Amino acid sequence: MKRNGMCPICFLKNALFGAKTVAPVPEVPEYDSVSRRTPLMGWSSWNTFRGNITEDLIYETAKAMADKGLKDAGYVYVNIDDCWHSNNRDENGDLIGDYIAFASGIPALTKKVNDLGLKLGIYSSNGTLTCEDLPASLGREDQDAYTIAKWGIEYFKYDFCHNIPLPVYAPLVYGITVAPFGTKDSTFYNCSNGILGGLARFMKDSHVEGGRYVSGLDGGKGSLTFNNVFVEEDGKYALTVNVRKKGQYEKYLIAEVNGVPYEIEIPSQKHYNWTARFQVAVDMKKGYNTVKLYNPVGNKIDSATLLYRRMAKALKTATKRVASESGTEEKPILFSICEWGFRKPWLWGKTAGNMWRTTPDIRPWWPWIKIIYERNVRLYRHANAGHYNDPDMLEVGNGNLTYNQNLSHFTLWCFMNAPLVLGNDLRKMPDSVKDIVTNPDLIAINQDSKCMQAKRVRKGSVDILAKPVEDGTAICFFNKTALKQKVNFNLETLVGDNYVNAKFGDEITLKNIVGEATIKGKKVSATVPKDGVVAFIVK
Repeated sequence: MKRNGMCPICFLKNALFGAKTVAPVPEVPEYDSVSRRTPLMGWSSWNTFRGNITEDLIYETAKAMADKGLKDAGYVYVNIDDCWHSNNRDENGDLIGDYIAFASGIPALTKKVNDLGLKLGIYSSNGTLTCEDLPASLGREDQDAYTIAKWGIEYFKYDFCHNIPLPVYAPLVYGITVAPFGTKDSTFYNCSNGILGGLARFMKDSHVEGGRYVSGLDGGKGSLTFNNVFVEEDGKYALTVNVRKKGQYEKYLIAEVNGVPYEIEIPSQKHYNWTARFQVAVDMKKGYNTVKLYNPVGNKIDSATLLYRRMAKALKTATKRVASESGTEEKPILFSICEWGFRKPWLWGKTAGNMWRTTPDIRPWWPWIKIIYERNVRLYRHANAGHYNDPDMLEVGNGNLTYNQNLSHFTLWCFMNAPLVLGNDLRKMPDSVKDIVTNPDLIAINQDSKCMQAKRVRKGSVDILAKPVEDGTAICFFNKTALKQKVNFNLETLVGDNYVNAKFGDEITLKNIVGEATIKGKKVSATVPKDGVVAFIVK
């Protein structure tokens, strides 16, 4: 074994000129599953059926989607929520459908749904169990992602029940060891060769090699960087992090190699030895490599971000693997983050998935739907093509919602570029509900190629939303009161808005979508019914 891994002159240069340098944390790119750019359109089992689902029910619903024109309107995802699986995994530890309710197996159901020209979606949780206490995927991300990719799943909802946050604590590191796989030719780099960042500091200790270790890597506040990790060839290497044992609590560390992060989870340790080692397989390039050690988990938001990114990576790896193994075209998986909005997923969701829940679960209660709208409408700047704020599934046709409330609910979700996920019993859907959810003009606003969420440009008893679309500006008057309201709006206010950026010539045309608005010059007027909307496009 070689020690320290660099010549004395190199070490001296590093100590003199690099002591205060910290390798920057790389910017995380947006997650792109290459599945679709516009918001998801489909159906989910949860709102109406909860745990009372079977393979027959799912197929009957899929057939209703195809037969009743919903597929032609754009609804193509048939999503199975919680309770689809057994409380057991199979002999290989893989997820498996309920022995009775899904007796034919998920792959067989996938094929039947695909044969209708539709896609199948499925559910798990970013925890030890799902919300209904069935097997979930925390710690099994690679295995479960590969399982559902083999099944041909094309949508994955990932809940947050029974989640265990990553530790904010980092281990005490006294060095790293690097070796090519399959060899004993390892090189040890003492922590003294590293560069400290943030609150990281050296601590003396006679029980570790080199006589000192690095502390202060906890909670995103410190780092230890080795800039001169030399290897002879490109390839896979075993990276060992050598730690001084201390504290019987779990710890977490990122080993970032040339900007690529590798996770190391460290269990609570007993002190039969002074030291321990933890290994990870990494890719290195010929010549000098940079290895940076740190724990980025400063709070529960950081933990959720990292855990959802972990599954996102597993899904993309799994679909590529299945395509390679089967010799077929890759089937990307649309990834839905269901964290409920408590940890501000709109700030990090683009790096971890295609859509993210911004609210707790929806209910078919009009006051609750308005509360969810209020929370989501403010987040317009955080959405873009392929990445959407998700105020949860649609309750159109459920509960005791009136016609106006159903229509307003659907219209608002279309304007907010929300995923359009139906939650009613499609087999028994009345024409009045079908007419709402298949309104081609509202769906066109939702699916517009600009992929911009509407901005609330006036707040009051009647909110006014403005959404840039390819052929103009879509505008919605939303009456939040139980009395009809007269509304007057000057379109000139949209011209100077940096987000809407409306442009109007001498002639303005108005196309009514819902209700009736009239225009005179650049002023629009409408009477909006109670709990109702008036929506139109101006250009």
